[in-house]
Amino acid sequence: MTKTWDGKKYYSLNYFLREKFGEKVFKISLDAGFTCPNRDGTVSKGGCIFCSPRGSGDFCGSETDLVEQFHQGKEMMNKKWKKGKYIVYFQAYTNTYADIATLREKYYSVLDMEDVVGIAIATRPDCLPEEVLDLLSEINKKIYLWVELGLQTIHEDTAIYINRGYTLNTYINAVKALKARNIEVVTHAILGLPGEDKAKMLETIEFIANTGTQGIKLHLLHIMKDTKLSKLYESGAMKVLEKEEYTDLIVDCIEVLPENMVIHRITGDGPRATLVAPLWSIKKWEVINAIEDRFIMRNTWQGKFYKEKSVIMELFPKL
Repeated sequence: MTKTWDGKKYYSLNYFLREKFGEKVFKISLDAGFTCPNRDGTVSKGGCIFCSPRGSGDFCGSETDLVEQFHQGKEMMNKKWKKGKYIVYFQAYTNTYADIATLREKYYSVLDMEDVVGIAIATRPDCLPEEVLDLLSEINKKIYLWVELGLQTIHEDTAIYINRGYTLNTYINAVKALKARNIEVVTHAILGLPGEDKAKMLETIEFIANTGTQGIKLHLLHIMKDTKLSKLYESGAMKVLEKEEYTDLIVDCIEVLPENMVIHRITGDGPRATLVAPLWSIKKWEVINAIEDRFIMRNTWQGKFYKEKSVIMELFPKL
């Protein structure tokens, strides 16, 4: 029997948030003015080769004040939907990479705003020292929280090539530390990284499937202007995924994820002005519809081929 979540063949973030809060919940992306140890020389310079000059925060608000950014985002949302609640999303750069006083001030500045029901914090696994974990634990007791970790791939050769700047073991330890504090984790994976075939990509997804993280973001690799990746692409040293290839691959990935893992993203649309390739990704809703059609055509659903991997699960004990 085909499994569905309100008509969809996968456990979407929208479905999860409606179930949790009883109404529509929107994310508003913020740029809190942080940087990244992979940019400032602490780990490396230049960042990951795919990361845009805005630290993957290209759709964040333009105001410097976080409260103003929030209201700017809320106003945009209200043009489409008149009623709902909000998750404040610290998205740009590395959002735990600062001193504790700064982090506390930034997080608490938006914590009690009207209609805010949760906070999402995107960061790197190597930027979670004990004092930061303690602050996150404190916030988690006040409001719904999840922390997003950029894994991207489990393959160390790819990680080195893309200049990720930390090992797989660093990610493993970060997930353990967050889970030990009952903080939900969302893991990012990128499909289409240089040198990775379908088998390698699915190995990453099957690994994430067994980490016990609450959710996953599946990203299509975007080639953005003014990145190291754009130079590789323009030189002909690499190719990007085609639309048909990607839609099939997304279904392959979701089939091997457990039914209780929330799918936070299945594609993305880079800013038109700075996107080099793949240009078909600009039409985000066409891509999402194509993926949903592919589920129907293949008569499949999330978790259909999920298998527990005991070797991986031993790394992530249920806490």
